[in-house]
Amino acid sequence: MESRLVIYNTLTRQKERFEPVNAPHVGMYVCGPTVYGDPHLGHARPAITFDLVFRYLKHLGYKVRYVRNITDVGHLEHDADEGEDKIAKKARLEQLEPMEIAQYYTNRYHQYMDMLNVLRPSIEPHATGHIIEQQQLVQQILDNGFAYESNGSIYFDIEAYNKKYKYGILSGRSLENIKDASRDNLDGVGEKRNQADFALWKKAQPEHIMRWPSPWSDGFPGWHCECTAMGRKYLGETFDIHGGGMDLVFPHHECEIAQAVASMGHQAVKYWMHNNMLTINGQKMGKSYNNFITLEQFFTGNHPLLEKAYSPMTIRFFVLSAHYRGTVDFSNDALQAAEKGYEKLMNAIADLDRLSSTSSCHDDKQSCDAETERIVKALRQKCYDAMNDDLATPQVISHLFEACTVVNKLVDHKATICADCLKELSETMHLFAEDILGLSMHNAQCTMGNGDNAREEAFGKVVDMVLELRAKAKADKDWATSDKIRDELAAAGFEVKDTKDGVTWKLNK
Repeated sequence: MESRLVIYNTLTRQKERFEPVNAPHVGMYVCGPTVYGDPHLGHARPAITFDLVFRYLKHLGYKVRYVRNITDVGHLEHDADEGEDKIAKKARLEQLEPMEIAQYYTNRYHQYMDMLNVLRPSIEPHATGHIIEQQQLVQQILDNGFAYESNGSIYFDIEAYNKKYKYGILSGRSLENIKDASRDNLDGVGEKRNQADFALWKKAQPEHIMRWPSPWSDGFPGWHCECTAMGRKYLGETFDIHGGGMDLVFPHHECEIAQAVASMGHQAVKYWMHNNMLTINGQKMGKSYNNFITLEQFFTGNHPLLEKAYSPMTIRFFVLSAHYRGTVDFSNDALQAAEKGYEKLMNAIADLDRLSSTSSCHDDKQSCDAETERIVKALRQKCYDAMNDDLATPQVISHLFEACTVVNKLVDHKATICADCLKELSETMHLFAEDILGLSMHNAQCTMGNGDNAREEAFGKVVDMVLELRAKAKADKDWATSDKIRDELAAAGFEVKDTKDGVTWKLNK
């Protein structure tokens, strides 16, 4: 299978043609959440980004095994080697078992990802379920001479590793720069030979709740170990894509590379992909910065920075409106623009479905005007070209918007289209908007507490029933009743249009 897909590889700092290690199979590992709090917009971006990658690779015909982990142990405060485990700290504060915290927030994460129409991964391994594999990884690194024991803890020996290999190849940092940055950090002083060394296994202090027996001490794995161990277990010693947020390039992914090379003698990952950050006033959004807005707050509008509630599909459209490697700064204006853009696209698709279902549009004698034919025949390839160029979703959306203009002209009878072109236009817009970009019409009005799919479907049926009553009134020339129904719907926020091909409606926000 020859792929035209080109992706940016953080490791080589250039775009490269995507050629899987073992086509048609593709292995993709993405760093998932540390489950100690509600998911926020910063969690949504990598989830949506790599959901897009997953969807597109499958569409291209690849058999994708997508692994996204759950970090439920070992991630200490401030991403350091000292301090309290983030989940254990939350458990202590709420007087719960750590696994209660992990399970609760894992469930919450799934709930919100489902609302964003993010597909579940093929495998979702938990760090606590792979302690043995992480211990085996640590032992291999020790046996190969790239780690040392100190007071029951095991640290990666960056100096020893750098003599044979090179630490810093992903982030572009030199060992001297890393050492300089570490000199002011006294974490683990007295245990580490070098402050830049990182923990592979930590001996648990008496107050530390989460601990497991090991050859070295009762303790827990370092944060970086889980992804190396679980990626290797489920995807093999060499696999195609490792993804995550750009904030993970250093130290997390840099340490992963070092662990893989130190244990196996070679890199495990062919393509490293990283989405850029979501920011508020130019600062990264995150729990550690205390500036985050949870997805629940977006869906309810319950946050001082939000002017209103925004639906999950508005959030998804907002994320996809920017290239995944570009920064996106939060603002209500940007979200409201995304809301209008999403509605424009979904309204056009709904209009297309209605046009496709009317008998007049299947008249083989109907011809296309030149402009419509030109746009329709070029649309599919333009969208593929944009996706193949490092998943350029803003360009895909731009091409779909051009198609929306054609649809609006068709509805207003300012353009004509033949049956074949109508079919092509409808299939292309459904394919790229729904199947690949993952923009679901069902989640359009879904905000917290007022919109599951069944209720939305029932809502639409009621409106259609009212419009049928209006149609009957018009047929009976009962103009007073017909006008009254139209006016009452308008007062309730519904926009009703009588067209040559029938009646259309939409709810204006």
